[in-house]
Amino acid sequence: MLRFYNTATKNVEEFVPLNPKRVLMYCCGPTVYDFAHIGNFRTYMMSDVLLRTLRYMGFTVSYASNITDVGHMTSNEDWGEDKMEKGAKREGKTAWDIAKFYTDAFITDSKKLNLSPPDFRPHATAFIQEQIAMVQTLMDKGYAYTTDDGIYFETGR
Repeated sequence: MLRFYNTATKNVEEFVPLNPKRVLMYCCGPTVYDFAHIGNFRTYMMSDVLLRTLRYMGFTVSYASNITDVGHMTSNEDWGEDKMEKGAKREGKTAWDIAKFYTDAFITDSKKLNLSPPDFRPHATAFIQEQIAMVQTLMDKGYAYTTDDGIYFETGR
């Protein structure tokens, strides 16, 4: 039996997948503007432990982890300079060059750490229209709202 602490209910609960044999798993991937450090890799190591545990328990796991190659601000409050543009200026290259170089470095370092590769590794730039549509759907359903400085999740629902 696999149990997790549910932060919403503040209880330890048994893991019961929506599909009894198949688990969909997502881990937010790196923003590829610089080398990942061991603190960054902690997330991926913990995800790898969970992935291997689920597979050991007999689940078929579809594992996705993205590459954020655009639109991540230097501040956690979503203001400041885009990290990709900052990396490009720092190295005198294009944001595309920075994204390619640090994506390759991240994958190489992941292999050195013996992390299981995701089944899907989409780049954020390949799905911008889908992201816009998803945000619009969240707004249409009342799960998000706009302010002068952005769009936010409605956490009171």
